Amino acid sequence: MLGIPDPGVWLAYVLCIVSVIICLVYGAVNWNKGDEPVYPEDMKWVKDESQSKEEL
Repeated sequence: MLGIPDPGVWLAYVLCIVSVIICLVYGAVNWNKGDEPVYPEDMKWVKDESQSKEEL
């Protein structure tokens, strides 16, 4: 088939394609899930980071 006689090579190609499909489905399901809460320390860090970028 398509010039690839070894079934091991076919298996590698098929598994690569299957893993890409699984990763795409996982990413689509968990897109913007937002399971982590935002803590006040995080907001302070973002504020400090933006201030330091403005100073540069």
